[in-house]
Amino acid sequence: MAVSDPIADMLTKIRNASTAKFEKVDISASKLKMEVVKILKNEGYIKNYKKVAQESFNFIRIFLKYDEKMKPIIHGITRVSTPGRRMYTGYRTMPRILNGYGTLIVSTSAGILTAKKAVETKVGGEIICSVW
Repeated sequence: MAVSDPIADMLTKIRNASTAKFEKVDISASKLKMEVVKILKNEGYIKNYKKVAQESFNFIRIFLKYDEKMKPIIHGITRVSTPGRRMYTGYRTMPRILNGYGTLIVSTSAGILTAKKAVETKVGGEIICSVW
């Protein structure tokens, strides 16, 4: 089945696996997805990830992170910009998630960055997703 929004599909798989308390989840690989997963790892939302190459199919295996009571670290993950409604912002008007406790992932001319890094480097772009 063809997916019209692969990023939203990836975020949904992560959200569902986290809610079901799975140890890991596999998603199809792409450069954009890999950059988003790297940010999730750097911000501490997932344990680890690795790129797995099979015969003709590449995918990313994401190891989810839970606290000591087995509650997911990712409380929410949503797609902001969709194929039907793109959301762009400048670095001066960058929104904040949960008063700075969440993370906003932005696609800029300098690459895929968090909102905090985008403001530091003074670049705006398309808001991909928000995580808290």
